[in-house]
Amino acid sequence: MGTSWSARIVDAPPGCGAAIADVLASVIGEMSNWEAGSDISRFNGSAIGAWVPLPPGMMTVLQAGLAMARLSGGAFDPAVGRLVDSWGFGPSGASAPATRPNHPSPWTAIEVEHGQARRLADVTLDFSGIAKGFAVDALARRLRDLGARHFLVEIGGELRGDGVKPDGQPWWVDVESPPGLAVPTLRVALCGLSVATSGDYRRFRLEGGARLSHSIDPASGMPVANDVASVTVLHDSAMMADAWATAITVMGHERGMALATRHGIAARLIRREGGGGQEYMTPALAAMLD
Repeated sequence: MGTSWSARIVDAPPGCGAAIADVLASVIGEMSNWEAGSDISRFNGSAIGAWVPLPPGMMTVLQAGLAMARLSGGAFDPAVGRLVDSWGFGPSGASAPATRPNHPSPWTAIEVEHGQARRLADVTLDFSGIAKGFAVDALARRLRDLGARHFLVEIGGELRGDGVKPDGQPWWVDVESPPGLAVPTLRVALCGLSVATSGDYRRFRLEGGARLSHSIDPASGMPVANDVASVTVLHDSAMMADAWATAITVMGHERGMALATRHGIAARLIRREGGGGQEYMTPALAAMLD
């Protein structure tokens, strides 16, 4: 997935290391655009209109992504792969950006039915805004199946904590703040809870003095340019925390946080304002921190 992972397991049952490796290999084999033989690459290369059977994990992520696309009015779009790639953030390394979407709403060109999916136009899937969260959830399920009850797992900054540490304390996590922005540290206790953060300070490039974020706005076909530096979401599901963080980032601080508030999502947004950072928080998150 182009990132690191870690797992802290109290009284780890035998076989945890092999189980973790198996889960990660499975997710990569299904959902990595960088693997030519992956299921997502196979789907993206399929004939337009042809139904393609998908493995259960990939179907779960696709259906969750399409549901988030409907909820966010297309701000989260699992079929934005062509645009991501054209801006140089995909596997091809292309650097000739498209200035408009190759389909007005890429996600609407994807149909799913009975464990299979098809493309109705030349769009491609990209799960970079949701797959890490899915993998975190999958790791947590596998560890619980093995008998682990107290653990903290992390993939690329998306985390899930179950149970408590040996000293009885919860898994305390300090959420990373965007560099150079003086904002309060957000410390959360993960106990049966997940946290995901989307930001413009990890994957970006500078072009003509402008910061080009890896997060693409499907409506414009261009990197988001709304001054959102980071969005952090707490949720029961790491997959949904991941998807919500991406959607809010693309929508911006007003529309994104309003949508999160309506749906009771615990979210914090940091926006670049006046050379510094401005913090916004939904009521659901504020209530958790009281």
